[in-house]
Amino acid sequence: MCKTTIRIGTRGSKLALYQAKLVKSELEKIYTNISFEIEIITTKGDKILDVALSKIGDKGLFTKEIEIALFQGNIDMAVHSLKDLPTILSDEAELGAILKRAEFRDALVSKNGLRIEQLTSNHKLATSSLRRKAQVHRINPHVQVIDIRGNVDTRLRRMNEGYCDAMIMAGAGLIRLGYESYITELLDANLFIPAPGQGAIAIEIRKNDTKIKDFIAPLHCTDSFFKVTAERSFLNELEGGCQIPIGSIAQIDGDILKLTGLVAMIDGSNEIIETIIGNVNEAENLGRELARRVASKGGKDILNLIRNLNSIN
Repeated sequence: MCKTTIRIGTRGSKLALYQAKLVKSELEKIYTNISFEIEIITTKGDKILDVALSKIGDKGLFTKEIEIALFQGNIDMAVHSLKDLPTILSDEAELGAILKRAEFRDALVSKNGLRIEQLTSNHKLATSSLRRKAQVHRINPHVQVIDIRGNVDTRLRRMNEGYCDAMIMAGAGLIRLGYESYITELLDANLFIPAPGQGAIAIEIRKNDTKIKDFIAPLHCTDSFFKVTAERSFLNELEGGCQIPIGSIAQIDGDILKLTGLVAMIDGSNEIIETIIGNVNEAENLGRELARRVASKGGKDILNLIRNLNSIN
């Protein structure tokens, strides 16, 4: 009797493959009579490596081609870093499962073990994220902040070759790839607010594909789902993305969800940080309400100014 084959779509980076293989491994533990195959799909974001993310535009940058394969039936599910997924999915897609969230904090990697506040004007800190740039300028206005692109291995190699003295990357990616020893410090999420959904792995499926949704249900983590729902709702309400310095982090204690959100000027000259607390079942509404509060307290002015600057550039 032939086994049923389930095809899992993913990008081809080492980190993306790790995540897809993790999903594959977890499903194989549950379904021993099913065969799983990983399909590697190249996205626009994988092809353009010499331009800052904020200048390319971020809508589906690392997901569009994978979604096309999903909708055409070439794959049965897609595995993504959740923060790569647009907050509004295609009408043909839905989030089938969110895995238990890993490390959500940003990590500083530095050549000489210097912490972020110890870097001087003689040091160069590299990041591709406007959110990270804005918060670095606030915490340490002296260090030089420069752009960097490429996968984790490429960035580490470039740092060792002298391109920069330090970098900030997602802690989850470094840990998943076995590079935890490179981490100088994990930045306090209350002081250095992460990207919405950072550290979470998402499985995207075709809309109303109940067979696959039921199939992957054992991998779904409700606690992580509530957290990332609140964070992504905050981002969605502000109509933000990688072109805007926006961060959010949710924490849960029992049935209480605490959500903190950030909107900042890229140079760190101004930022709005607010917190909201409510029931976990109101995660999406809490995100939207927090976004409206941030907007009313100066966040809207910051967003408009940055968007105007982007349109000029």
